[in-house]
Amino acid sequence: MSNDMTTSTAAPTAAEEEQATTASVPWLTVMNREIGVKLRDRAFVLSTVLTVLGIIGFTAFMFFMSERTTSYTVAATDPQAVAVVETARDSAGENTSIEVQSATPDEARQLLENEDIDAAVSRGEDSWVLTARTSMDNSLSGMLSDAARDVTAQENAAAAGTTTEQLAAGSEVQTRTLSDEPDRGVAANVLGFVFAMLFYTAAIIFGMAIANSVLEEKQNRVVEILATAIPVRHILYGKVIGNCLLAYAQIILYGVVGLLGVNLLGQAELIGWILEASGWFIGFFVVGFAAQASIWAVLGSLASRTEDLQSNTGPIMSVLIAALLVGLFAKGAWLTVASYVPLVSSVAMPVRMLTDTVQWWEPWLALGLCAVFGLIMFRVGERVYQRAVFQGGQALTWRKALKLER
Repeated sequence: MSNDMTTSTAAPTAAEEEQATTASVPWLTVMNREIGVKLRDRAFVLSTVLTVLGIIGFTAFMFFMSERTTSYTVAATDPQAVAVVETARDSAGENTSIEVQSATPDEARQLLENEDIDAAVSRGEDSWVLTARTSMDNSLSGMLSDAARDVTAQENAAAAGTTTEQLAAGSEVQTRTLSDEPDRGVAANVLGFVFAMLFYTAAIIFGMAIANSVLEEKQNRVVEILATAIPVRHILYGKVIGNCLLAYAQIILYGVVGLLGVNLLGQAELIGWILEASGWFIGFFVVGFAAQASIWAVLGSLASRTEDLQSNTGPIMSVLIAALLVGLFAKGAWLTVASYVPLVSSVAMPVRMLTDTVQWWEPWLALGLCAVFGLIMFRVGERVYQRAVFQGGQALTWRKALKLER
């Protein structure tokens, strides 16, 4: 009697599938390790949380300031002064209130000394007199001065048998620009500052993280152990990609929180414009950071001590500082030229697009130049990294590392 033997093969588990995938693509192992180490780093997590809280706090403060009502109490010493204060009250903004209080000159002086009122208005012989206890609030002074001019113009027009509208006929001023784009003023300046600071801080934080990680593995000879199981170039790929993904995720997180803040402030009409500008900035940030990520890895491999790393990062730090300064202060031709310089263009072109009229092909050209630069640096950096990462005892230069044998 014979028994039929049947064999069954169990389906691979999810863990086994993941292990097989990482084995066939070694850089995934390094990438996952880089991301995991960073997410467990308390300093990184704390700085991210604090930045998010800072954005939320700034938004809440701006919302509070925009909703806060400023109240003034102004004494008027005669009927004409009452008309001035009432005119100022009627023309005040939504968040400004002005209360009129009739008083004699002596009563107004006493109220000022007791700090019961903010200012007093009286009519002099040839002018209006605004009186404050110590100093006049600039906003209140401006409103009262404008109101005094309006009341005086009405009186003079009535005395001449005409109206202020007839006297002012044809005096309207229209402001036009050659560009159809609306004037974004302060919002554009603030957004440009944010772009420059985000690129600068993210590049330093994640760039130094790559360099320090490479240096630490080189000093502890961990890289030699990893190299027995993973091709050296895959170690570089994993480090660069892992830190790039972390940087991108952090920037997107800040952007989402910022856009929610804009909506909370009641500036929803700006979201379309801000999304467009932020979209270009994220695109340039992705390409710009990727272009320099391999440089940071190479700098870590060239060093043998932390002191070496501090000294050989000078050139890349200078470029980042230049990008920051360009984003903050460059104008005109300087900004135009900088918007095509790789790495610097990651800040210069988005900032330029906030205020200048840019042809559709210009950002694409700048993005392409930065991508080409990044590809060249990645290929050169890969060669330098594979040679320098196993060399200990002394700091190397790019030229010396390229002359070494693999």
